[in-house]
Amino acid sequence: MKHHASILLGTLLLLLSLSARAAEPAPPNIVFIMIDDLGLYDLHCYGFEAVDTPNIDALAAQGMLFTQAYAASPVCSPARAGTITGQSPARLHLTNHLSRKHFAPENAKVLDAHTLLNLPPETVTYAERLQEAGYACGFFGKWHLSVNAAWPSKHAEDPLTLPDNQGFNNNLGGNGSGGPPSWFSPYNNPYIPDGPEGEYLPYRLADEAIAFMKAHRDRPFLINFWNFTVHSPLGTTPELEAKYKAKRKAGAKMHSPVYTGMIEATDQVVGKLLTALDDLGLADNTLVVLTSDNGGIKGLTHVGDQPPLRMGKGYLYDGGLRVPFIARWPGKVQPGSTSDTRVTHLDLYPTFLETAGLAPDPGRPLDGDSLVAHLTEQTDLDRDAIYFHYPNYAWHSKNRLGSAIIQGDYKLLLRYDDDSVELYNLAQDPGETTDLAADMSELAAELTQNLKAWLKETNARLPVPNPDYVAP
Repeated sequence: MKHHASILLGTLLLLLSLSARAAEPAPPNIVFIMIDDLGLYDLHCYGFEAVDTPNIDALAAQGMLFTQAYAASPVCSPARAGTITGQSPARLHLTNHLSRKHFAPENAKVLDAHTLLNLPPETVTYAERLQEAGYACGFFGKWHLSVNAAWPSKHAEDPLTLPDNQGFNNNLGGNGSGGPPSWFSPYNNPYIPDGPEGEYLPYRLADEAIAFMKAHRDRPFLINFWNFTVHSPLGTTPELEAKYKAKRKAGAKMHSPVYTGMIEATDQVVGKLLTALDDLGLADNTLVVLTSDNGGIKGLTHVGDQPPLRMGKGYLYDGGLRVPFIARWPGKVQPGSTSDTRVTHLDLYPTFLETAGLAPDPGRPLDGDSLVAHLTEQTDLDRDAIYFHYPNYAWHSKNRLGSAIIQGDYKLLLRYDDDSVELYNLAQDPGETTDLAADMSELAAELTQNLKAWLKETNARLPVPNPDYVAP
């Protein structure tokens, strides 16, 4: 009798355990959409009235729109490296967009700091951590963190530096190139099998990401959707180009119909992904984050629409650093909310870990903070400052090498060609037009000291004097 009772008790406990497990909510899916080179004000929901972005506008209406989001760097490779690792480009020693070319201007007073030419394979990405929690991790789009073959090229790259060696189950499109060799099939990319002739790359990437969702719908997944759009060379569908040419002719304000068409094409892709989540019944248990890798390019080619920020991609001014940032998480994030809290892409690594129920990496310093409490409870972030380090020349060779700190309302830039500083009150002067360094010398000295302490703590590499420099 006791034997039968113990069997019944054991069976009951097992059933209760299985029932409790069944009642546990499934880990949230994560869909991370990073647009390439999209300026802060280049979406309709951020004020670009000429462009139609109904799907991204709806995403913002269903979630939280950030007004003070910053990239990890003003150029793509270090921005992506910082995002996927949670570590500052300064700490990673990966501080410039990957290229075998050198961009120092003729007779430069200082030369670039030495930068890595790929994300080291031993570097831990959020995809590798999420796989520990049983996530299927899919990569779609631009990588720009691998050993770069000659561009454009069909030559395969070092496989150890590609996404499928950094925690992803697949790699569709990721290589060392900064932009696509072709927007239309044939793609001239060894990591994207060609589709029907004339197939548009953004649409193809979306279809492949949706197929990945369907294949892994019964387990948590990460969709790492890093668009090639709206990077140069500019290219959109004939229909969208014609649409925006007509709109501009009718008086709509825009710099480039092709660029504006690329933005709407990106929105269409976002719509495809969101619709797939709905159709699969997964939307309510999915965190969706949308942003851009760095600031837009208005200061260079005048195709974006980002007043009143100063300069653009490749500069440490806010035009190169501030980005759109939207997060939707049904039942967690208040719909239609807006956050003026200053956040950075370095916050995404710890955010994704906490979303998946993972602890931070022991013994591995992170330079960002989880946004989960801010997203779900709108609590303040506990940090004093954010930092930037760009000791390299961008492809245009026009930027001054420097580092920056934002603390409270103030932003200080430290220049390495002459050790000068610039100080701006971002609350009163978001366009960084009035340098306060001379008038507020004590504050400038304090921020300079804080910035240099951070550079030392991260073991940042610095520019070096040019031994061949000739003073004018």
